[in-house]
Amino acid sequence: MGNMLARLLRAAIPAQRVATTAAPRSPWWRTAVVYQVYLRSFADADGNGIGDLQGLRSRLPYLAWLGVDALWINPHYPSGGADGGYDVIDYRAVDPEYGDVADLEQLVADARRVGLRVILDVVPNHTSDQHPWFQEALADPSSAAASRYHFAPPSEEPPNNWRSLFGGPAWSRTPDGRWYLHLFTPEQPDLNWRDPAVAEDFERTLRFWLDRGVSGFRVDVAYGLFKDADLRDNPGTYSPTLFGHGPEQAMTWNQPEVHDVWRRWRAICDEYDEAMLVGEVSLADVGQVALYSRPDELHQSLAFRLLKSPWSAEDYAEAVVEALDAFGEVGAPVSWVLSNHDKERKVTRFGGGDVGTARARAAVLLMLALPGSAYVYAGDELGLPQAAVPDEAKRDPIFFRSGGLRAGRDGCRVPMPWNETRGVGFSTDPDARPWLPIPEDWGRYAVSRQARDGGSMLTLYRRALAQRRAHPSFAEGEASVSRQGDVLTVRSVGPSGTVRCVVNMGSQPVVVRCPGSVLLSSTTRLPRSGDGLALPPDTAVWLSED
Repeated sequence: MGNMLARLLRAAIPAQRVATTAAPRSPWWRTAVVYQVYLRSFADADGNGIGDLQGLRSRLPYLAWLGVDALWINPHYPSGGADGGYDVIDYRAVDPEYGDVADLEQLVADARRVGLRVILDVVPNHTSDQHPWFQEALADPSSAAASRYHFAPPSEEPPNNWRSLFGGPAWSRTPDGRWYLHLFTPEQPDLNWRDPAVAEDFERTLRFWLDRGVSGFRVDVAYGLFKDADLRDNPGTYSPTLFGHGPEQAMTWNQPEVHDVWRRWRAICDEYDEAMLVGEVSLADVGQVALYSRPDELHQSLAFRLLKSPWSAEDYAEAVVEALDAFGEVGAPVSWVLSNHDKERKVTRFGGGDVGTARARAAVLLMLALPGSAYVYAGDELGLPQAAVPDEAKRDPIFFRSGGLRAGRDGCRVPMPWNETRGVGFSTDPDARPWLPIPEDWGRYAVSRQARDGGSMLTLYRRALAQRRAHPSFAEGEASVSRQGDVLTVRSVGPSGTVRCVVNMGSQPVVVRCPGSVLLSSTTRLPRSGDGLALPPDTAVWLSED
C-alpha cells in the first residue's frame, strides 16, 4: 500500500476498528454486503502489472475501513487466458501470476482477523481446452475423459442451432472432425454433467477450498451445467437486450436436473461452519431464479434485474417487488446487484458525467436500503466510469468473437486507482505496464483523494454501509414498495424501527414528508421545504420515522 494511502487509512480507521469489528448476524450471508474483487485489476504486489493475492492482502485494511462484510474473488485458478480466468485448467491450484495456495490461505486468515470472509469463484459449466481431461479427450475419443464433454460425430453441419453467448456457433471441430460444444469461447468446452465423474471431481474441489477456510463460492453459470439430452434445436437465439435467458434458450439452460447438483453442494457446505453458495442465475423469469435458492439448494441466487433496468421509478419498482415476492415464496433473501465485471460501469450506464454520477449515488442508497444482501463491484465505490480501452489493447473475447461489433467488457475491468501518483498506486512498481491501460485522468478517482473529501462517492459508500449496520431494519426489515410518479419509496419495519428510502428518479424536485430524522442522502445539500425535504432529481434519502 502506498505511503500516502497507508497514512490516510491509519488516520481514518481508529485503532480499535479492525480489532472490534462486530460479527455479522447469523446466518451472515442473509444480509451481507459482499465486495467483488477482480483480482487481476485490484492491486499488484510484485510489480508485473497484474493484480495478485499479496496485493489484495495489502488492501484488506481498506476493505475493513470501507465497511463490507465479505469479498468475492474472481477466478484465481491456472487458466488458458481466453476469458479472464473463466477457462480453468486446474480447479485446486492458484495461477502463478496471482501467487500460490499458501498465499490464498494467508489471505483468508488475514481477512478473518479484520472481520471479513472470503468467497471464491467456481466455474462448473466448462473448463479450459488445456484442461487435462479435454486434452485426453482430444487424443483418444474412446477415453473416459471424452464422456465428460459434449462431443458429436463428424458431419458436415453442427449437431444443432445452438449459439455461443460471445458470438458465432456454439460448436467447433476437433482435428479429427468431431464437434464439441462451447456455449462461450471455443477454448471453453462445456462439461457433460451426466457423467458422474464430473460431479465427483467438483465435490472434491469444494472440500479442498473449504478445508482452507474459505466461506463459500460464487457459482458461475449456475443455471447451466445440464443441456438437453437429445441436443434439440433451440426455438430462438440469445439476445443481450433480454433480462436473462428465457424460452428462446430452452434446450441449453435451466434444465431440471441442475437442481440436484445444488442439493449435493448445499449438503457439503452444511458440513462446514456458515459456508454459503451464491449462484449466477441469469434467467428472464425471476420466479425461476428464486427456485435456485430453495432451502436445500443454493443459499442465494443473484438478482440482476436492477442491473439491466433503465433509470425509471416504474421499472425499478417492478424489479424490486417482483424479486421480493419471488424470493419470499421460497424463504430466501434477495441478493441485489447493480454492477459487476460483465456489465458497463453504472455511472456510464446511467448517462455519464454529473447525471450518471448523481444517479449512481442514488442507486446505491436504494440497493443498500433493500432487505437482503448486496454485491458491490470494486471501483463502484469510487464512481469509476466505463474506461475507453483502445481496440489494440482489448482482451475480451466478446470483442473479437463479434468482429468488433460489441465493445466487450474490458472497460469495466481497468485497474483500481489508489492514489494520484504515476501508475495510480496499482502496482508497487510505478513504471510497470498494467495488463489493461489506465486512463490518464484515473487519478481523479483515487482512493487517497476521495478519502479526504466529505462529499465523494467513497465517503457516501462508507457512510451508507455504517448506517446500514447501525439500522438493521434496512437489511432485515419487512419492506413495502410504493411509487408516485417518478418517486420510489421503500419503507421497512424491523429491529431498529421504521426506516424509509425515497428516490426521486424524475427531472423535477419533489417535496418528501419527513416526520423523523434524515439518516443520509445521496447529495450533500438537501434543503427543507416546510415540514418536508426538497428532494432534487436523481437523488435518494434515508429517513428514520422513529
